Amino acid sequence: MKKLIAISALSLLPLSTAMADQDIGCGFGSMLFAGKDGKVVKVLGATTNGISGNQTFGITFGTLGCDGTGTVTASTKVATFIDGNMEQLARDMSRGEGEALETLAEVWGVESQDKAAFNKLVQTQFSHVFTSENVTSQIVLENLNTLVANDAQLASYTLS
Repeated sequence: MKKLIAISALSLLPLSTAMADQDIGCGFGSMLFAGKDGKVVKVLGATTNGISGNQTFGITFGTLGCDGTGTVTASTKVATFIDGNMEQLARDMSRGEGEALETLAEVWGVESQDKAAFNKLVQTQFSHVFTSENVTSQIVLENLNTLVANDAQLASYTLS
């Protein structure tokens, strides 16, 4: 059931980061902390965006640095899912199985006949996906995409 809800929510999610911070998206938090660097600032910006629910408002009305006219791409869906599920994904990838990993494969578009290969790849290459304790979701996505692109069986699933 959780998987169905996650996939449904992601497929309806209108995202755009044209004027937003790549890590935290658009919204009041992005505008408040614009031009500032560092993890603490990004966490505060993301928290401000998430708690107040202002991204939805910004996307709807084209304010707060948001642009509701963008297209949701496969990589955007995957990035959004990874960002919201980092801990669960790390746990599941290290084991090569689990609900978060299964949902990631679904969101990624991996066909049922290739899911076992996908799961095995992320398990055996776990240290190449989660390269440090403080790795960002964007780096995890890039690392996963590189692994998929370099795997003969899974290369067709490479995100553009």
